[in-house]
Amino acid sequence: MIKNWKRVGVVAGLSFTLVAAGCGEGEEEVEENGGDDAADETEMDDEDDEDDEDDEDDADEEDAGGEAGAYNEELDYTITGIDAGAGVMASAEQAIEDYDLDFDLQASSDAAMIGALDDAINNEEPIVVTAWDPHYKFAEHDLKYLDDPEGSFGEAEDIHTIVRDGLEEDMPEAYEILDNFHWEGDHMEEVMLDIYEGTAEEEAAREWVDNNEDIVEDWVDGVDEGDGETIELTLVAWDSEIASTNVIAQVLEDHGFEVEMSALEANHMFTSVANGDSDAMVAAWLPGTHEAYYEDMEDDFVDLGANLEGAAIGLAVPAYMDIDSIEDLQD
Repeated sequence: MIKNWKRVGVVAGLSFTLVAAGCGEGEEEVEENGGDDAADETEMDDEDDEDDEDDEDDADEEDAGGEAGAYNEELDYTITGIDAGAGVMASAEQAIEDYDLDFDLQASSDAAMIGALDDAINNEEPIVVTAWDPHYKFAEHDLKYLDDPEGSFGEAEDIHTIVRDGLEEDMPEAYEILDNFHWEGDHMEEVMLDIYEGTAEEEAAREWVDNNEDIVEDWVDGVDEGDGETIELTLVAWDSEIASTNVIAQVLEDHGFEVEMSALEANHMFTSVANGDSDAMVAAWLPGTHEAYYEDMEDDFVDLGANLEGAAIGLAVPAYMDIDSIEDLQD
């Protein structure tokens, strides 16, 4: 059985108005001695007509994409983030700079961010959060990513499996299973959503493994059974990584290994594998989110490649907010 489950982490915690002006019509006939007044009135009428057209154009522009900065005061000029060391937070800081936003980025935790998102949606209030998928929040809520024309968040990422030097020699069967591990975003979201809805992490992973024997068979086909060795898995305590690490733990356990898991902050997760304190992780988001840690330590571990492809990061808002781009957060 899974012997240990340790967690270490950091937890912290509009409307707009359109105005259209009406205008009158000029006099069609004027007496000769009142010609100047009539001309003045006609000129004023022409100016009013032009103002009406300008107002209509402005209204059309606002209806098309929402007024820039319309939600900023209600948002208290705050983007709700996760733990400060996460790559998505560095990208969010970059977006604040790239788009010249007068916003603060609030560090918290994955759980605290989700709590704030749930509260805002329940009250139909505006909120901007750091986001990534796969994540159950996109299945649970109607969310949308804000367009990022400046490319602050980069392209889609992959999630990699990384193991310590020497694991292939010490536990070749575990190494092979980890090397074979590959699944899709929809698979991960199934486990995440079950956990979110109240199923215990280990139980949700167990159910997924039992219901997807054909996928799991590809990971273990031809691999010899382990003989009770203990393998230490580390992860960053995001919902996505809790799901993936519990699933691979179940598979390793089924194949004759004892499994321990330790949840650490991202930098310590990488350090733990690099210095051999942990055997493996399936939680490295590359090339962007964990780039700095990877580059610092890449000579001290073995990268087995992607176990999930096409993960995305960015800023997300509830679909009821009438903004579509990070540019819409500018004042």
